[in-house]
Amino acid sequence: MISGLRQIWPLLLLTAAVIALWSTPMLLPLKMLVVFFHEFSHLLTALLTGGSPEALTLTPHQGGMVLSRGGNRFLILSSGYLGSLLIGLAIFLTALSSRADRWVTAGLGGLLLLVAAFYIRDGFALAFTVTSGTVLLITASWLGHAACDLLLRLIGLTSMIYVPLDIFSDTLERADQRSDARLMAEEFGGLTIVWGILWLFLSLWVIALALRLTLSRSRRAALRG
Repeated sequence: MISGLRQIWPLLLLTAAVIALWSTPMLLPLKMLVVFFHEFSHLLTALLTGGSPEALTLTPHQGGMVLSRGGNRFLILSSGYLGSLLIGLAIFLTALSSRADRWVTAGLGGLLLLVAAFYIRDGFALAFTVTSGTVLLITASWLGHAACDLLLRLIGLTSMIYVPLDIFSDTLERADQRSDARLMAEEFGGLTIVWGILWLFLSLWVIALALRLTLSRSRRAALRG
């Protein structure tokens, strides 16, 4: 019982801290990292479906875009929100269940630097990805397992909170703006709001599964304790 509580209470406190600081500048780097995951998901899907990504851009206002040619347009457009959520969840669950936190942190840093080298040309995106990648590599090299574990949990929790809010904002609250859902409606039919609702429910379902898995592990730890 005690060991289970030891696992769940730190997560609850960390989640409360993220929510409390949500509208402050302190979380902006983490939010921008989730935006990077969104755009990287578009880029990776384009590559995997035979397309040719040309550039990835990020803006200071938590926006971004990937320019690519070819590939499966349906999958490319669908991959942004859900792909960034899956990346965040994978990072979060890895931090909870693995001792490979330093390797994962270093891998994220290397990924940011590789994408910067091959696909990013504009100043803000280049500065953000190079700085973030360098910080992640330094954290993995010098600050040890505990720091990497905390950082990965923060990244994962931020993704789990950010993605549903972003879907709601982009596709339901401001359905008239250019978004992945708007492009899906224009190119494959349906309404922007319908695609938004579909992605929102999918994201909440995935998050619910992840939380269920986390609670299940905590219960097993409590029984063992």
